[in-house]
Amino acid sequence: MTKAPLWLPAAEALDLMQVRPQTLYASVSRGRIRAKPDAADPRRSLYHRDDVQRIAARTRGRRSSETVASEAIQWGEPVLPSAVSTVAEGRLWYRGQDACELAGHATLEEVAGLLWESAAPRFVATASGPAHAKAATPLQAGLVALAARAATDPPSRGRSRSVLQAEAADVIGTLADALLGPSPSHAAHLHTRLAAAWRRPRAADVLRRALVLMADHELNASTFAARVTASTGASLAACLLTGLSTLTGPLHGGAAAAVQALMRSVATLGSEAAVREWLAHDRPLAAFGHPLYPAGDARCAALLEVIELPPAFASLRAAGEKLLGEAANIDFALAAMAAVHKLPVDAPLILFALARTVGWTAHVLEQQATGQLIRPRARYTGPELAR
Repeated sequence: MTKAPLWLPAAEALDLMQVRPQTLYASVSRGRIRAKPDAADPRRSLYHRDDVQRIAARTRGRRSSETVASEAIQWGEPVLPSAVSTVAEGRLWYRGQDACELAGHATLEEVAGLLWESAAPRFVATASGPAHAKAATPLQAGLVALAARAATDPPSRGRSRSVLQAEAADVIGTLADALLGPSPSHAAHLHTRLAAAWRRPRAADVLRRALVLMADHELNASTFAARVTASTGASLAACLLTGLSTLTGPLHGGAAAAVQALMRSVATLGSEAAVREWLAHDRPLAAFGHPLYPAGDARCAALLEVIELPPAFASLRAAGEKLLGEAANIDFALAAMAAVHKLPVDAPLILFALARTVGWTAHVLEQQATGQLIRPRARYTGPELAR
């Protein structure tokens, strides 16, 4: 049996969806349908079959409300209203402002002020946390520090927005101290603290840019987890701990580590052979593609603008885009940045974690304002009920 093609021309996509071309293009711009140029004719586009079929089923009204809700959690419609950020027209927007443009000049602190709707905070811990045994890694130290505060900080429910904003800056300062060591200068911006901690002063500006690009990404897994925690009224530290714990997964914040592992294969086998080997073993290539950016991850392009790719990374990028038909993404860019500036191996995850605390906080504040508990229902698939 011939396997159905993964990518469909416009005519077939429109026939399946039974919609006008404008509707197809709108679905692409909103990230609901992935698209890529047709290699045979770059003026035309191809559309991802699975996305087209999902939208077609919705159009024909063949799905129950249960199915709609279930698929919403898997790259579907937003499951919660939010004014913090969105991906639209192939770009990332922070409260209506283009994140890539902000990355050209803003600091993470200024972006925090934008997302929190406040003055730009300073991420400084007002008091040292309890003493703990020396952690094996910065990430372990960060998790322990947040856990210690989560056990003692007051609940967030019922407290004013301004008080929570001040506490958030303090909690983020606690995390920064745990990940980087105490700051010799409380006036330093976070990107300069990172550059100093890693002894890479020339990397300060690219670190600033990366932090801004990673500050938020609407309802990704860690943000949704943090919002669920916030909906219970838990402390800010508990919410950020939930987000950080979720971020550590290999399909989320750990993706850059997978790119680094792929680069080790590239050094041994060469780019195309390494990509083919990964594909042959059914290993996902974290460096390429993103469902919300069918035309390519805008954050990746914004970061690579200020990085001269080493030959091995340039070769991997060419081989991956050729074999997968997907553009490089932000995980590729973070791994490349770490290699160019000789940053610690865990630098991409530390950057991701520190930056995303800003977005998690914005979502926690937004969730607290609703006063609602997030409590979805399960669609039971277990044994038949005994009666």
